[in-house]
Amino acid sequence: MKYQINHETRYKASNRVSVCHNTAWLKPRNTPVQTLERHQLSVTPKMSTEHRYDDYFGNHVTHFSFNEGYEELQVVASSLVDVVEDQSVTVRSPKWETIVERLESHVTPSDLDALQFRFDSQRSHRSDEAAEFARPSFQKGAPILEAVIDLTSRVHQEFEYDAKATSVGTPVAEVLQNRRGVCQDFAHAQIAMLRSLGLAARYVSGYVRTYPPEGEPRLIGADASHAWLSVYCGELGWIDVDPTNDKLVGHEHITVAWGRDYADVTPLKGVYTGGGLLSLDVAVSVTPTP
Repeated sequence: MKYQINHETRYKASNRVSVCHNTAWLKPRNTPVQTLERHQLSVTPKMSTEHRYDDYFGNHVTHFSFNEGYEELQVVASSLVDVVEDQSVTVRSPKWETIVERLESHVTPSDLDALQFRFDSQRSHRSDEAAEFARPSFQKGAPILEAVIDLTSRVHQEFEYDAKATSVGTPVAEVLQNRRGVCQDFAHAQIAMLRSLGLAARYVSGYVRTYPPEGEPRLIGADASHAWLSVYCGELGWIDVDPTNDKLVGHEHITVAWGRDYADVTPLKGVYTGGGLLSLDVAVSVTPTP
């Protein structure tokens, strides 16, 4: 399945912004199940400086700045991505305790690399409360994949999607207590649960294909960026699950970047001076193409 993705961000300032520095994680990765065929980042007004690089996690990053200021900033990321297959697991997964032991001994390079995703991060902290929620899914000897899928379903069922319940800075402890939030919150909460049991989990930023109501046309720009998580499963590698939609990640998901949590892969962030009051509009379209 191929997808044309357009992600437009527009800032308007009541006063002129004098200086601004920005960093964008908007270019999708190449993975074993997806190929980036084309990408373009268009910025208006003209950038004063631009620098492209891969970060510590291998994500594609663009840093750009303005030294002459602006009153309106438009950033448009356009990507064509081919998602080649669904994520499939055809063998029985190992016991989850075995994965914990592998991470503790970290004999293989893969285990050692995964170990960094076992610890607290800025927006996802381990806790007794997080472990307590996860334990019914992680009975002694349970296969890790079955346990993760069960936990994903429980988060989906017991947490309510509510765009007004949280903000970017809402602590994961508050999300766990109130059990309300958006996809980023659900990902952070489940990551905290898994890390609290000694497992390794990372945050994934991207997009998911959505469907318009039956009989209604697809609205351009009505989609949004999405978030889910990936769990290290030993020889099976990393398995992605989406608690917002209660499913294994498949051909309807497009990966952009991954890190310890949202703070590592914020789609667009920056610092500026001046500007007065700022307004922000974001429009995303994920369109299947032949």
